[in-house]
Amino acid sequence: MKLTILGGGGFRVPLVYGALLQDHAEGRVTHVVLHDLDPARLSAVTRVLAEQAAGVPDAPEVGATTDLDEALRGADFVFSAIRVGGLEGRANDERVALAEGVLGQETVGAGGIAYGLRTVPVAVDIARRVARLAPDAWVINFTNPAGLVTEAMSRHLGDRVIGICDSPVGLGRRIARVLGANPKEAWIDYVGLNHLGWVRGLRVAGRDELPRLLADPDLLGSFEEGKLFGVDWLRSLGAIPNEYLHYYYFNREAVRAYQQAEKTRGAFLHDQQARFYAEMRNPDAPAWKVWDRTRAEREATYMAENRETAGAGERDEDDLSGGYEKVALALMRAIARDERTTLILNVRNQHTLSVLDTDAVIEVPCLVDANGAHPVAVDPLPDHATGLVCAVKAVEREVLAAADSGSRASAVKAFALHPLVDSVNVARRLVEGYTEVHPGLAYLR
Repeated sequence: MKLTILGGGGFRVPLVYGALLQDHAEGRVTHVVLHDLDPARLSAVTRVLAEQAAGVPDAPEVGATTDLDEALRGADFVFSAIRVGGLEGRANDERVALAEGVLGQETVGAGGIAYGLRTVPVAVDIARRVARLAPDAWVINFTNPAGLVTEAMSRHLGDRVIGICDSPVGLGRRIARVLGANPKEAWIDYVGLNHLGWVRGLRVAGRDELPRLLADPDLLGSFEEGKLFGVDWLRSLGAIPNEYLHYYYFNREAVRAYQQAEKTRGAFLHDQQARFYAEMRNPDAPAWKVWDRTRAEREATYMAENRETAGAGERDEDDLSGGYEKVALALMRAIARDERTTLILNVRNQHTLSVLDTDAVIEVPCLVDANGAHPVAVDPLPDHATGLVCAVKAVEREVLAAADSGSRASAVKAFALHPLVDSVNVARRLVEGYTEVHPGLAYLR
């Protein structure tokens, strides 16, 4: 089975390959093709994978190419993890937004909109090529903003594109762990959009254990989200939000922390990864050791400003191992082998949430089999969540309209409608600022 990884020179590709190395079952991935526009990055990652695979019998064969059509032909699965504009683009997204006093995070607020405007046209081109060159392939999208990009691609691929994210998985795992439950045996009632969702229940043996957590202040304050949001706020919500909702519930504090930080997250990662790829130009550098050291630093500093604002301290050791690669592998296994499972995924709504239309991509538990991912019926969202979900989905639709038409007015509208952008004039200045620094937005007119 052939897996094509778009963004194959990306830093996190070894996580995916590491998961593949642990899969020895029949019907596994036997051939991995890395695609990237940067040959030097491809070479660096290929070296890391070679050292990973040393001593592993029947390790998947790895190839690399800068030719997108060549990479797609014959693919059974396509894993899309591209970053249009690179980490320099992410750093610019943050800088332009923070200069206007609004959030520049890569998926939330102004930064997420800018990233989406750059990325959607490229993702749509990829979707069209997949439909033409590998019509039977399944596309697993991790490109951010994951929900928005998945919806853009679904207009050309239908339900054969599925978005993944490790945030809901990590959240459910933390809740189960603190309740003394086995995460594999728990049903997580999670619903929302990508990076905008809530756990409303966690059932073990048919019993909802979340009320027990919410009723115990010590237990509730003992894990990541309890420290991040505060016990009182979680009890007021009656749910556990995805960590990215910290940008909404504590927006002023988050913006101030980012403004005062020595470097934004994007600038930090840009410099860190530049050092990694520079070091990898040395043919004698121990590729795996260099990569793993860089990965550990990256994971430990994740959402550091938010945790500092909340006084949440360092991340727990159990939360430093990532997880999206495990979601991707579980999804591929379920489809390729008809190993039925339940995963929280980004899929078209169908009739799951009545407040959204059938084509809107949402993030909910899905039953997965050989025919793809099928969203599970869920209870309606509470009013406070409905407002945010509908507002952000309206923003995503304006981004899609702008990317499709090249309308500058639609781009301004996308920024202005976002809950974290507080002025139409700010929205106009954001569009001006982003088009100045991003050549990829030259299509807006």
